[in-house]
Order: sequence, then C-alpha cells, then structure tokens
Amino acid sequence: MKSFTRMVLIAGLIAAPVASFAQSSQSVSRAQVRAELTQVEKAGYDPRDYVHYPENIQAAEAKVEAQNATVQAATSGYGGASNGTSRSGTASGL
Repeated sequence: MKSFTRMVLIAGLIAAPVASFAQSSQSVSRAQVRAELTQVEKAGYDPRDYVHYPENIQAAEAKVEAQNATVQAATSGYGGASNGTSRSGTASGL
C-alpha cells in the first residue's frame, strides 16, 4: 500500500505542472487564431517550409510585432521614440 501511495503522489507531482502549463489565462477564438496566422503569413512565414521552421516563424513574428508597435505608437496619445534632440537650461548667447 505504501508503494501505491508513493506512485500516486509522484504521478500527481508530475501531472500538476503539465496541466497548469496547458491552460491559458486568456481564451482565444478560432477566428483570432486564423487572423494571427494570416498576419504572420503576410509577414513572410511559410508553413510548408519545415526545414527553416524556427527561424522562419520567429522572423515573421518579429515583423508582426514591429508593425503592431508602430501602429500602436501612431494611434496612442503618447507617440513613439523621437530621433531629435532636446535642451533645457538657460538660453545660449544671453
């Protein structure tokens, strides 16, 4: 009986992280997944190119992330990063 209890306890310890990893805090609809896949495919991801799989999808996701960041910066009230310069203090030449 001790060995059975030990086996059940070990199985529970192994299954708990797997079950918690499989759950998501946000539910995603099928339409949202299809829209994200379409967006990644437009960014250059080819699902049939299994030879370059990790690099291919990571590059496409980076492009999508950059596009989303520029759209968000353009529509937010704060704006994006600026390449200009700024000064503070007293005016020169006075």
